[in-house]
Amino acid sequence: MKKLGIISLGEAIVDYIALDSSNSTYERLLGGATVNVAVGVSRHGIPSSYLCKLGMDETSKFVEEALTKENIDLSFCSYHSDKRICSVYIHLNQHGERYFHAYVNETPDEWITSEELDKKLFKNSKIFYFGSGTLFHPIARNTTEQALQHAKEEKMLIAFDANIRLKRWESENQCRETILSFVKQADIVKMTEDELLFLTENKGLEHLTKMEIPFLFITKGKEGAYAVHNNRMSHVPGIPVVAVDTTGAGDAFMAALLSCFHDRGIPKNEAELMDYTEFANKAGARSATKLGAL
Repeated sequence: MKKLGIISLGEAIVDYIALDSSNSTYERLLGGATVNVAVGVSRHGIPSSYLCKLGMDETSKFVEEALTKENIDLSFCSYHSDKRICSVYIHLNQHGERYFHAYVNETPDEWITSEELDKKLFKNSKIFYFGSGTLFHPIARNTTEQALQHAKEEKMLIAFDANIRLKRWESENQCRETILSFVKQADIVKMTEDELLFLTENKGLEHLTKMEIPFLFITKGKEGAYAVHNNRMSHVPGIPVVAVDTTGAGDAFMAALLSCFHDRGIPKNEAELMDYTEFANKAGARSATKLGAL
């Protein structure tokens, strides 16, 4: 049977974005890096499955309805009445610029567990994608390790986004060591230039290439992106846009990139790899022209 579809494992987040300088009126938007990628993949016409834990309250219903509307398969998620969806509050300052105000997680120990993973999903899917956003927590990390094992057994392509959020980690060393241990297990890795410097302790790309990551992508925002394969680095220039909200631009890049790997397979040469990167770069740029992570 032909394998189809991309699995995303992670945590749904609801962004509350202030609409006025008093920060008293908010627009509620679906977010979270792995959610953004799952939706992006679906919008590229690819079967998309999302793995997370959901609750029974109104916010979880909002997430469920929003994802179902985007044709995301949630049938392999787990549910618990105690679960509360994480919230991120984005405020406006006196200059009208948005900034991160607060991250709220009322149920920090409620994650989908390794026992709740259904291997059947991995048997039929083509790519497994995850990020570092939940790896700080032992339950989520254990679930990710089990999911990786299922993916490897089914010979799936494995994609990983460094997506570092240092405030969630006990220390920089714990963050760095954990993420590097997962980077080594992936076929496709994406990170920003800042994340590259953090993970290599400012030693740069040459240090990371020792890990022999099959396909590594370094994004640099308006300066474009680099693709690294077989120790060869190629650059795709940025695309000028009027940026409204850059949140989720990297996730749009990743979703477009994975759609290429899904539909066209492993790039056969450098020209094809550049074609994948250019396509992803356009998607990232386009996503920055509208409000919200999606």
